[in-house]
Formats: sequence, C-alpha cells, structure tokens
Amino acid sequence: MTGFGKKGLVATRRTALTLIGAGALAAGGITSALAAADDDEVLTETKVLRDPDTPVAGNPDGNITIVEWSDYNCPYCRKLEPELRQVVQDDGKVRLVMKDWPILGPVSVTAARIALATKFQDKYHQAHDAMMGVSSRLTEPRINELLAAAGVDMDRLKRDLTDHAKDIDAILKRNNEQAEAFGFRGTPSFIVGKYRVPGVLSMNEFEQVIADARKAKMN
Repeated sequence: MTGFGKKGLVATRRTALTLIGAGALAAGGITSALAAADDDEVLTETKVLRDPDTPVAGNPDGNITIVEWSDYNCPYCRKLEPELRQVVQDDGKVRLVMKDWPILGPVSVTAARIALATKFQDKYHQAHDAMMGVSSRLTEPRINELLAAAGVDMDRLKRDLTDHAKDIDAILKRNNEQAEAFGFRGTPSFIVGKYRVPGVLSMNEFEQVIADARKAKMN
C-alpha cells in the first residue's frame, strides 16, 4: 500500500495509478508522493502533516489533510485561494495545512516572514487573507499597509520579527526542504491525503481528489 513509511513517503507510480484512479489523474496529473532515501528525515508524516509551528485552517480534526505550499506574490495562488477555501468549508472534514514557500524574490521572503511573525499575536489568518486578497504585486510598504488595515499590531510585529527570527527562518527552511524533496517546481503545490498535486485544480477537481484520497485511506 502506498503511503507514509516510518521515515518518509514511499510509493511507486504503478501503485499510485491504482490507488488514485482515473478521475483524479484526469483532474490534474496527480502522482503519488515520493521520497528518496536521502529525503527520509525531511518527508516524515509528522514533519509534513503535523508540524506544530505551521498554521492550519479548515477542520483541525478533519479526516483528510491538504498541505499547500504557496507564495504571496504568486498570481495562481491568489486565484485559487477562494476556491480552495470554499471546497474546504463545504466539505467540513478537511484539515488545511498552510506552508509558506517564498520562491518569487526578496519581497516574497519578507511577506512570508511577516505572515509567520503575526502568528505570535494570533493574526496569521488575517495577514494571510490580506496579502492573498490583492491583485497587484506586493511591496514592503504595501504589505505593512495591508496588515495594519487587517488589525495587526505593527509594533508587536516588529518585535516578533526580531525575537522569533530563528524560529521563523527554521519554518521556512523546513517548508523549502520538503517542497524540493517532493520535486515541486512552483506554487501552488499540494499534498492531498498522501498524494502529490503539483499545480492548480478547479473546485470540482479538488473535490474529486479529496474523494479519491479518502478511498485510498480506507484501503
């Protein structure tokens, strides 16, 4: 059976085709999540799905987990955001793990660090929504403007960026190592259940993938 081993994600393409089924494959070229021997300590189930420092949305006790790697300056991430959230809300049993993966330049890194710093004042989701909700490319002044309007304490934010710098950088490092180990080439990228979804799906396609992942989990 394909899935997480004791050390990492292990699978073969043949098994993935059997488990995921034609519906999901047609939806988005999904393949089973793979882990090479060198990635065993990076792609553990705990680190990918249960990192206590990674923000979670949806149902924290859901029976299927979606993990999203995203960049605040990624137009595809912004376009997908409301549809993915709607799918998660409508389903009611999906746990959404939100991994910041800033790969589109220095401002993306700044945005990701700031978003993770807002977690220390319980404002991550407000910050995330504010930055994902714009249509233009972010700048640092624009980020500050958006977060202040979203109710973030900007003085506290500056302190937390300094006080928790090592913790924030460690989270981003883990996120990047996992994305690279999975072979992701851009944002957004996903794990749905125990399967890799490298790219954008429609609402209907996400619903199909979730259904297939639930079936696979039962086998």
